[in-house]
Amino acid sequence: MTYTIRALMGACALGALATAAAAETTITVATVNNGDMVRMQGLMDDFYAEHPDIKVEWVTLEENVLRQKVTTDIATKGGQFDVLTIGTYEVPIWGKQGWLVPLDGMPDSYDVNDLLPQIRSGLTVDDHLYAAPFYGESSFVMYRKDLMEKAGMEMPEKPTWSDIEKAAAAMTDKDNEVYGICLRGKAGWGENAAFLSAMDNSMGGRWFDENWTPQFDTAPWKETLTRYLDMMNKYGPPGASSNGFNENLALFQQGKCGMWIDATVAASFVTNPQDSTVADKVGFALAPNKEGVDKRANWLWAWSLAIPAGTQKEEAAKTFIEWATSKHYTELVAEKEGWANVPPGTRTSLYENPKYLEAAPFAKLTLDSINAADPKNPSVQPVPYTGVQFVAIPEFQAIGTAVGQQFSAALAGQVSADQALQSAQSLTEREMKKAGYIK
Repeated sequence: MTYTIRALMGACALGALATAAAAETTITVATVNNGDMVRMQGLMDDFYAEHPDIKVEWVTLEENVLRQKVTTDIATKGGQFDVLTIGTYEVPIWGKQGWLVPLDGMPDSYDVNDLLPQIRSGLTVDDHLYAAPFYGESSFVMYRKDLMEKAGMEMPEKPTWSDIEKAAAAMTDKDNEVYGICLRGKAGWGENAAFLSAMDNSMGGRWFDENWTPQFDTAPWKETLTRYLDMMNKYGPPGASSNGFNENLALFQQGKCGMWIDATVAASFVTNPQDSTVADKVGFALAPNKEGVDKRANWLWAWSLAIPAGTQKEEAAKTFIEWATSKHYTELVAEKEGWANVPPGTRTSLYENPKYLEAAPFAKLTLDSINAADPKNPSVQPVPYTGVQFVAIPEFQAIGTAVGQQFSAALAGQVSADQALQSAQSLTEREMKKAGYIK
């Protein structure tokens, strides 16, 4: 009898230890410092209520720093993170290299087939989903309706770059710190290089011809960079070479931008009266094109959550990803913040939800922009690569950032447009030769 009691006590002690051990499962999530990801961190009580055995530690970083950190960590198998916030560029490359855990076997309630086809296909390799989209985006024009009306102008739903230039001139009032246009100037393949790549597509340009020869010495790139610099120098805010997504978002919310061409995900932040002083004055239009060119400057991207191969906490990481990218999470944000503020661009059901469509005046244009983006045919000219605002090859991360630095220097007045393009051409040729794409 004494032995039995001791055995039971021993079993109870072991059970308590096992429970304690389970409660101490901690996963580290690397993420980007944008509004949607910061919002999630404020809603973690819901996750903990469902999963008290998992704790989440956040490493929240600026976009360029995040990319550098997670790329280094996964390439060197550093094991610093259990969940990575990565995008449509990294997922197919890293999935093919075996660096990510496939998200097979998600429960029926997750409804993988509800993911928007454009977004899902960019995160799939050989029929395996390698990352779950937290939000998806394209790009479009956000503009001040009141300033357009004051100027006696009306924004077309399908503007050209000429329309944008005229509107920027009309809305600029530098004496009152109102700048006609705000565009990305911060160097980075996912910052200014992303915007200018999409703009170049709309001018009829491309990064490489069919033989992988860089195209910065062609007329479309010359027109792209020249028009960009002209608009920003005449109608843009001071210090624009340091402005990325977050900086331009803040400027727009403060009423200092007449127009901002950027990610569709920004729409809920510029129309939220808690954050934006111009929330009731914002209109939307498709990304511009050049007259006669049948491509608009709209890109395709999804910030997504993925699991690095080799993590010791795969199941806990998968449980977190399932929660963070689920329909349930969307409903949680809607309950706490309102339907207009839910993460956009990932699920078909969201764009069939009358509550969302009523609350989000930007919903239709967001979906139209996402569906119009064609990563396999980003230019009106043939290309050997996939990707709209990036080129889906491993070397692009370094090349795109180096090119972005040249463009940022041109915006800061340190070099001319011609010098920036010449440098972009030579450095890209050098790296493509080194990688064996060209001789």
